[in-house]
Amino acid sequence: MADNLTKKQAEERIKKLREEINYDRYAYHVLDKSIIPDAALDSLKHELYKLEQQFPDLITPDSPTQRVGGQPLPEFKKVQHGIPMLSIEDVFSFEELKDWQQRIAKMVPHTKLDYHAEIKMDGLAVSIIYEDGVLIKGSTRGDGVIGEDITQNLKTIDAIPLHLHVPTDKEIKEFLEKYGEGIEKEKFIRKIKSLEGTIEVRGEAFMDKKVFDKLNKEQEKRDEKIFANPRNAAAGSIRQLDPKITASRKLDFFAYDLIADFGQATHLQAHKIMRLLGVKDNPLNRYARDLDEIEQFHAYVFKERERLHYWTDGVVGVINNVKLFNKLGVIGKTPRGIIAYKFPAEEATTVVLNVRFNVGRTGVLTPVADLKPVPIGGTTVSHATLHNTDEIGRLGVKIGDTVIIEKAGDVIPKVIKVLPKLRTGKEKEIHVPKVCPVCTGGVIRKPGEVGIYCANTKCFAIDKEKMIHFVSRSGMDIEGLGDKIVEQLMNEGLVSDPADLYELEAGDLEPLERFGEKSAQNIIEAIRKSKKAQLAKLIFALGIRHVGEETAIDLANHFTSIDKIKSASVEDLVKVADIGEVVAQSIYEYFRNKKELKSLDRLLSYITIEKVKKMKQTLAGKIFVLTGALETMTREQAKDKIRGLGGDVSSSVSKNTSYVVEGAEPGSKYDKARKLGVKIITEKEFLNMLK
Repeated sequence: MADNLTKKQAEERIKKLREEINYDRYAYHVLDKSIIPDAALDSLKHELYKLEQQFPDLITPDSPTQRVGGQPLPEFKKVQHGIPMLSIEDVFSFEELKDWQQRIAKMVPHTKLDYHAEIKMDGLAVSIIYEDGVLIKGSTRGDGVIGEDITQNLKTIDAIPLHLHVPTDKEIKEFLEKYGEGIEKEKFIRKIKSLEGTIEVRGEAFMDKKVFDKLNKEQEKRDEKIFANPRNAAAGSIRQLDPKITASRKLDFFAYDLIADFGQATHLQAHKIMRLLGVKDNPLNRYARDLDEIEQFHAYVFKERERLHYWTDGVVGVINNVKLFNKLGVIGKTPRGIIAYKFPAEEATTVVLNVRFNVGRTGVLTPVADLKPVPIGGTTVSHATLHNTDEIGRLGVKIGDTVIIEKAGDVIPKVIKVLPKLRTGKEKEIHVPKVCPVCTGGVIRKPGEVGIYCANTKCFAIDKEKMIHFVSRSGMDIEGLGDKIVEQLMNEGLVSDPADLYELEAGDLEPLERFGEKSAQNIIEAIRKSKKAQLAKLIFALGIRHVGEETAIDLANHFTSIDKIKSASVEDLVKVADIGEVVAQSIYEYFRNKKELKSLDRLLSYITIEKVKKMKQTLAGKIFVLTGALETMTREQAKDKIRGLGGDVSSSVSKNTSYVVEGAEPGSKYDKARKLGVKIITEKEFLNMLK
C-alpha cells in the first residue's frame, strides 16, 4: 500500500494513523477502554512505521513510532527545574494528621479546609515538559532543584502522551458541567483548545507488580541482579542510558500535579484537566471534605494495598483550594499545604536460618540473624540485628525459630518476638563464639558490659571498621571512600592504617577494578583536601572507644590541642564537661597504647589541625535540638555554628532543652517538645540567633 502513495497521500495517511493510534492510547490509559484489539493496534503502528521509513522527512518527535529511538547516551545531562520539586512532610497517625491541620488553621483562621486525597505511589518522581502540546523534555526529581534529563526514556512509557490530547467540545462541556465551579472559564477554554506555551506535568513512574515479578524471573535466568522491590526496579529502569532497555521494562505512569494556568481553582480540577489532556492519573484518587474522609481513604487503601497492581506506602492529602495552597507557602523544602499519611511500620514472620557475629571497629561482636527472605515495608529482608548476647537471652531465640521482625523506615530490621508454639524440636541453641569469626583470635567479655570483644588488636575486621569510621562524614569526611572501596584498598595491601591513605597516588588506584583515571584522581584530591582538619573531627575519626561527636567537641574545646589531650591524666579528663570516669579511662588508655600512638604520630605528619576562630559565646548555656531538614544549611553545619557560639546540641528533647529548631518534615522530637512545653523556633528565627 505504501509503495503506491504519493508524498501528499502519505502525509494524510500518516496524520490519520497517528490520530487513531494516539486516541487508542488515550482511551486505554485514561478512559480505561480498549477500542481495538492489541493485534490491530500493532498493525496500525507497523503501517505507520513503514510509511515513515519511506518518507523520513515526515517523521516528527511526537510520532508514536518515536517512543524507542536513538543511540544509547554516554551520560545524563543535568536539568534545572523551573519550580523546585519539593518533598512532603510525613505523619504516621491520625493525631499527627490533625496536628498538621491545626498548624494550617492557625495561619488561615476561619477558613474552610477541604482536600484532595491521593494514593502515595512508591515509584520515581519525574517532571514532563510540553511546549505547545508536544513533549520536549523529561527529567528526574534529583535533589529537587537539579535533576537528570531522561527525555528519551520517558518517551518509551506508553502511558505518557507524546502530544497532549485536545478535547472535543463535548468533553469540555461535560467537564465544565461537572467540575467547573470556580474555574475561569474563558481562560480554561482558550488554553485547553490551543495548548499554547509551556505545560508541565509531574508524576510517578512505576512498575506494575506483575511486570516486576516477570522481570525478576528473567534476571534470575540470566544470573543477573534481582531487584528488591518495584521502586528500585523502576528507578533502575528509568535511569538506563539505553532507552531500549527502559522500553523493555514496560513502566507505567500516574500524574499528580499540573504546573500550568488553566484557570483552575482546585487541585481536583487540575487532576481532571490532566485527564482531559490525555494524561493518566490514579483513578482511586478522590475529593475529601475533611480529615475524617482522608482517614477513611487511608484505611481503605491500607486494607486493599495487596490487591493493587502497584506498590504504595501511604496516602497524600493536598489542600484543595489552589490559592490557599499557594498562600500557605513552603517551610524548609516542604509545602505546608500537603501531607503524606504513611502506613505504619510493618511487621512480618520468618524463620531464623542462622546467627553469625560481625566484628565492629571497637572489636565488639554483634549477633546478626540470617533469615528466610521475607518482603516487608517494600523491601526483601534477609537479615536482622539481635543487638547482643543479653538480647538473645531475653528473646529466648534459637536457630530454626519462627520470629516476628519489624522494620520502620530506614531503621535496620530487628527481631522483636519469638513464636515458641511453632517449634518442631529441631531448633538449635545460639552459642556465643569462643574465638573471633574473622581472625580466630580469642574473645573477651569486659566486666559490667553486655558485649563480647575480639582480643586481637591486629584483627582485619577491626582495622577495616576503624578505617571506614576514619573516612566517614563525621570523621575526616573523605568523599568517595565508601565501605567497599576501603575494603578493596585493604585487601590489595595498599592501606592498613589511616596514615597510609595520605601516601597513595592516583597511579596506585588506576589499575584496580572499578577505577579509572578520573575516579582515581577524584579520590586522591578528596584525601588531600582532608589534610586540613578541625581538632574535633580528628579526635572523632580516631575511633576512641566511647568518644562520639559531642565528646570529641568537648575535648577539643577544653584542651585546644592534640598534645594536651595525649598528656592528660584521668583526673584531667574527668574535669571536661559530660566526661565520666569510664570515658576518661578509655581516652587515657588509648593515648597510652604504643600501636595507637605510632599510628597517630604518622597521621599528624600529614595533617594540619586548623585553628578555629573563637566567636562571641552568645549561645552559652543554651541547648538546641534539631528536627527535620534545614533549607539554608546541613545539620552538621548548624551544629558547628551552635557550638561555635558556645551552645550545646542534643539528640533528644528534655525539660532542659532550650530550643527545638524545626526544619522540613520534623519528626517525633517536634511532638515531644510540644508536650514538654519546650520553645520551638523556625529556621528563620534560628538564623537570627546566629547573627
